[in-house]
Amino acid sequence: MNDSHPVNAPTRELAAWISRLRYTDLPARAAETMRLALLDTLGCGAYGYVTPWAKTLLKWAQAGAGKAEATVWGEAAPSLRTADAALVNGTASHAFELDDYHNAKLHAGAVVVPAAIAMAEKLGANGERLVTALAAGYEIMIRSSLALNPSAARLRGWHITGICGPFGAAAACASLLGLDDEQTAWALGLAGTQGAGTWAFNADGTMSKRFHAGKAAHSGVLAAELAAMGFTGPTQIYEFHDGGVLKAYSDASDPAPLTADLGKVFRLEGNRIKPYSCCGSTHSYVDAAFELRRRLGTPWNPKRRVRVGLAKVVDVQCGFKYLPTTALNAQMSLRYVIAAALLEGQVLPPQFSEPKLADPALNALAARLELEHDPALDKLYPQRFAAWIAALDDHGKWQRIDIMDPLGSEANPVGAHGIIEKFRGINPKLPVDAIAEMALNIERHPVRQLLGLLAGAKAKEVQTA
Repeated sequence: MNDSHPVNAPTRELAAWISRLRYTDLPARAAETMRLALLDTLGCGAYGYVTPWAKTLLKWAQAGAGKAEATVWGEAAPSLRTADAALVNGTASHAFELDDYHNAKLHAGAVVVPAAIAMAEKLGANGERLVTALAAGYEIMIRSSLALNPSAARLRGWHITGICGPFGAAAACASLLGLDDEQTAWALGLAGTQGAGTWAFNADGTMSKRFHAGKAAHSGVLAAELAAMGFTGPTQIYEFHDGGVLKAYSDASDPAPLTADLGKVFRLEGNRIKPYSCCGSTHSYVDAAFELRRRLGTPWNPKRRVRVGLAKVVDVQCGFKYLPTTALNAQMSLRYVIAAALLEGQVLPPQFSEPKLADPALNALAARLELEHDPALDKLYPQRFAAWIAALDDHGKWQRIDIMDPLGSEANPVGAHGIIEKFRGINPKLPVDAIAEMALNIERHPVRQLLGLLAGAKAKEVQTA
């Protein structure tokens, strides 16, 4: 850096950190978190490969295919340009609400992992470089959201995965490409100017939410590749007073989280694995519903009164009146998710099939739930994804279950075994144990070898509304 650069320049500070990050700089827990994220995202992407939205994007990408640089997960050989493979694999990874998330209110895996793997495949990079790139991408994406104030940005209608994802993908690809400080700052600038994605999909449960992760991955690859070619981007993309993303996306932003303890504290270590196929903000409610079933007995009596407490953001995001339309509409609906948990005892892909979405009992219970805003939960969310559900027992007394942190969070983690079983459950035709062994020891294996294990055993096509 030279003296002409601004004194408070978080974009350049982040760029310098990315360009100088090495595998040996990563704490053991950070590296392990990335290996688990790699395995989880591959499982989600292999499952999502056969969803209609992923297949549509693959068809679009194949129509303009030129260079065969990177592989679509589930196929046997490279067939697409790097950015297009990231687009398809990112959409597939976010295809059915199974992918990881963070309390910064974003899904990093579905963006960073597809972008990094596509770039690593193109470059022939080794596993240590891949893990380093994943760490750079996750960390930058998460810190970008924290600087926005994720609740404030969300309440303005932004889908944070879409607006912060390009930063994560660009950081990972810049790391793999070995860009210098200046080029990496350009890559961040080019990534930030492509950020997009609004919550309007909730109006009718459309495919666009799935697309946001893939497009963010695509944008990040494009940003890094352009920067490597000398295409300049704004080097004050976060902080500039006119068009910097912090001011543009949020009325309550603060640049401090971008660089506070950078390199000392890895925010990525708070990454969360999803055990349920629905919005992460509903997971504590699923845990609470399961505990109510255990206490009050099964089958669940659908005539019981059930009250549900919500933070304001969760109410806006997931508390809407539920009408059966699409799988996504149900996955984002707190009412449907709780009804499925209470009546079905699980909230997995089968609960979002067309027959279930049309089930009169599920729809009736979803409509009957009593949702109420709880200001105490506002003080906790999103640092804690806290929730409570109360139901009347057979003696007319309220039984209330409070959950502070859902299964899959730091306080209640899902480890390698849980991810392997999740992977096995949604991808029964794949050699899950071999994939897990390689992903969890990726430093000792070529990235291309790992991708080869995903081919040749396609899952049954996902039937959704």
